[in-house]
Amino acid sequence: MNHVTKEMKRLMGKALHSRDMIQDGDHVMVAVSGGKDSLSLLWLLRERLGRVPIQYKITAVHVDPGFGADSAGRMEEFFSAHGFESRVVRGGFGPLAHGPENRENPCFLCSRIRRKVLFETARELGCNKIAFGHHKDDVIETFFLNIFYGASVSTMNPVQESSAENSMS
Repeated sequence: MNHVTKEMKRLMGKALHSRDMIQDGDHVMVAVSGGKDSLSLLWLLRERLGRVPIQYKITAVHVDPGFGADSAGRMEEFFSAHGFESRVVRGGFGPLAHGPENRENPCFLCSRIRRKVLFETARELGCNKIAFGHHKDDVIETFFLNIFYGASVSTMNPVQESSAENSMS
């Protein structure tokens, strides 16, 4: 095991333990974009199952916004090849969010719809936790987006309870 992997495992374990993020019996949905952050999180959470005294279930979920790059097909192959329990959701909201009628802030709308799909999928699968592969840069970026576009001084928290906004019913 190389130094980077060992350090990632150590830091993740420290964060999970100090914030009491996963308890025995949890069903954790891992939101997998296909990028290095979410894929690392998925691998590390599965590897951790073999060495901690609690049991939890993980389900990988990928939401394809429908831009035509077939991320859904690639993620289905990846999950299957590596034995991950998974769900892939195909959507068509990406091109709509980035269409001519929504030039103001297309990334915000696309992200919001994707998050809604993730929360709905978690409910369908019976997951009581959702894990996102966010890191410090994401926290800082969210802070500035909230200042510039939301007129608020806030950012994401390491642990956040589900709210009415998250369920977006």
